[in-house]
Amino acid sequence: MISAFNEEWYFSERFSEEWLSWQVEDLLDENISQVFTNQGFDKVRLPHTVKELESNYCNEEDYQLLSTYCHVIDAPLDWQNKHVFVNFGAAAHLAQVYLNGQLLGQHKNGYTAFTVELTEALRFGQKNLLLVQLDSRESNNIPPFGKAVDYLTYGGLYRGVSLEVKETSYFENVFVNADKYGILNLKLQAHQADICTIEGGVYDSSGQKIMSISPQLYQEKLSYALSNIDLWSVDSPTLYEIKLELWREGYKVDDYNTRFGFRSVEFKADGFYLNDEKIKLRGLNRHQSWPYMGYAVPKSGQRLDAEIIKYELGCNAVRTSHYPQSHDFLDRCDEIGLLVFTEIPGWQHIGDKEWQEVAIQNIREMVEQYRNHPSIFIWGVRINESQDNDDFYSATNALAHELDPTRPTGGVRNFKNSNLLEDVYTYNDFFHNGSNSGCEPKKKVTKNAKNGYLVSEYNGHMFPTKSYDWEGKRLEHALRHARVLNDVAAENDIAGSFGWCLFDYHTHKDFGSGDRLCHHGVLDMFRNPKMAASVYAAQGRDKPVLEVSSAMDIGEHPAGFLGDIYAFTNADEVRLYKNKEFVKTFKASQDFSSMKHAPIAITDTIGDLLVKNEGLSPKAAEQVKKCLQAIAKHGPTALPFSIYPTMAKLMLFNGVTYEKAERWFGKYVASWGEKATQWRFEAWKDGVKVSQVIKEPVQKVKLDVTVDHAQLCEEDTWDMATVRIRAVDQNGNTLPYINRSLTFELTGEAQLVGPKHVPLQGGMTATYIKTIGKNGTAQLKIKADGLEDYLINFTCQGGKENE
Repeated sequence: MISAFNEEWYFSERFSEEWLSWQVEDLLDENISQVFTNQGFDKVRLPHTVKELESNYCNEEDYQLLSTYCHVIDAPLDWQNKHVFVNFGAAAHLAQVYLNGQLLGQHKNGYTAFTVELTEALRFGQKNLLLVQLDSRESNNIPPFGKAVDYLTYGGLYRGVSLEVKETSYFENVFVNADKYGILNLKLQAHQADICTIEGGVYDSSGQKIMSISPQLYQEKLSYALSNIDLWSVDSPTLYEIKLELWREGYKVDDYNTRFGFRSVEFKADGFYLNDEKIKLRGLNRHQSWPYMGYAVPKSGQRLDAEIIKYELGCNAVRTSHYPQSHDFLDRCDEIGLLVFTEIPGWQHIGDKEWQEVAIQNIREMVEQYRNHPSIFIWGVRINESQDNDDFYSATNALAHELDPTRPTGGVRNFKNSNLLEDVYTYNDFFHNGSNSGCEPKKKVTKNAKNGYLVSEYNGHMFPTKSYDWEGKRLEHALRHARVLNDVAAENDIAGSFGWCLFDYHTHKDFGSGDRLCHHGVLDMFRNPKMAASVYAAQGRDKPVLEVSSAMDIGEHPAGFLGDIYAFTNADEVRLYKNKEFVKTFKASQDFSSMKHAPIAITDTIGDLLVKNEGLSPKAAEQVKKCLQAIAKHGPTALPFSIYPTMAKLMLFNGVTYEKAERWFGKYVASWGEKATQWRFEAWKDGVKVSQVIKEPVQKVKLDVTVDHAQLCEEDTWDMATVRIRAVDQNGNTLPYINRSLTFELTGEAQLVGPKHVPLQGGMTATYIKTIGKNGTAQLKIKADGLEDYLINFTCQGGKENE
């Protein structure tokens, strides 16, 4: 029997030795809840963070606590002669677990699950006090601590907890290895199962049994051959489920269910292969953090991140930097075909022998707990960006291969010609500076030509960009991502790349932009897209993508020169109209010839309008256009010498006067004093118009709101809706410089996460709505001065006790 154990917890931001001597029977003389309240405890639900933080300018010391979680366990008499366990999904970062004052176990890793057996200290037929002393201070001698860390590590019982009651014999761990040929190999670990039998079956996604496992004596290794199976791939992520039962003396004592996929992964000298098909990996790095809540987010938020990466950004891979992340996130990656590079906790620093022993244990926990996820294609067995340490990394590699011989190992480094003990050379390539190539060739980074090679990070700190930066910087940010993607695509022996990073994230005072944020993401911290997000979306999304880099407002640019304009799209061409007059058709830029869908440079905003409207010949019109563009770019007093002969010819032979040139400049280039211009960009694919963007002066401002789901339903934990908000004009364009504040008013059976008043940043923000264990409805009203209120209705289904 296994049951969720996420309700009725009591939490204190401090720890007292006195609490270890509490006897539950003594507490029963008073209301237990009142006793905890008197001691400064709050009643909480898991997942839980030890301290909610501001979205920026927060203090990282606030969550570095020695805190306490308590729960009263009522142990019935029928638990006797059985094994009782409590399973923690994650406890950041050093947990000591006590039952009735007796220390039963501790765990030194904030990013993997652990189990503590309670049987020894349980008082059956009585109430028992479970107490967790949780140390989230960064002074602990465990990874990733010991030196600086460029991300906040938060604290709390931030994943779910379960309580499990087992018979004398039970499954401990099952490794399901299913290859592309339909061979299913099982490696079983069980407690006292030598005289047990095992049986079960394999089921397809519809629940239909496709293979039976006949009853047989328990053994640690089993192998089966299946026919007519579908492979797991990024485009068709077919999943199967295995259900195993353990029987002893005619009585079922345990069962084990897990999903898996048939597939093969392999790195060769020339790249990555999934089921023998070469795939260029295109992904981003993800931190598992959110505003306010830190790590403590339930299933819906985890799954949404996977969907954003796959469906909104069009990526086929993600790196879980720099630690193992939620199984809820990985489960969704399994379901939608998103490849995952996961690694042990750490950031640059390698500690002493004790520290390294914890890191090796982290390898064991990571591999044993995550190896049934078909989405995982490589294990990261080095500390991110650490120096070579052959003894240490020989041990981490050996253990990973022992526990899982089916996947390659990698290790992220940020220097060339590192000692390669892993199977794949994974390298943080920050070579690109805006004016050089997007990546370095493999041969310049490693001498291991026969091994696979992967770019594990790029960009990031090289060009931090805020969603409210000026247009030119946001464009350069997008182009830097495009240049790297293009140049990696051109290198046949680079397996792929992972951009740094998915979204902005909290960091320590030593890093970031002074606001405790690293603005390195292609999304902001609230999961709203910056311009660079459209570069990725254009490569992988099936739905039409069209993002135009410029607002076409001359006041945004020096001297009124619009400068470079790009369209990021997955269409074949972009057609430009000015005040409903056709200007020109543009196709992919040759500067990005290796990309599937290259950015399209909008290099001409005049087109044939001089011919059509001013009566110039095509040749003269091109010459006039050249002069007008030079004036816009350089100014009338700093023109390049080469332009003067052209100007002279136009005046002598085409009747161009200063007055005409001045009028044409105002009408076709700067629009000074002219009627406001409407620019229409149309995306065309296969001869069909698939999307359009209109840029014109703002006439109306409204809120555009996206809710991931409005029917909230608690399962094992509380549920959460993500409400992403943009201020847009009448054409749906985000308004990056709007500075209004939003007010959230929530009524009904739900709770607002974060403040009630938030500013728009880059024209965007978000809020979160969480369930409170009750059935009913809730309504969120979003208000801003001068704008229409926006209403969202939610239905809320509480926990199982409310069904």
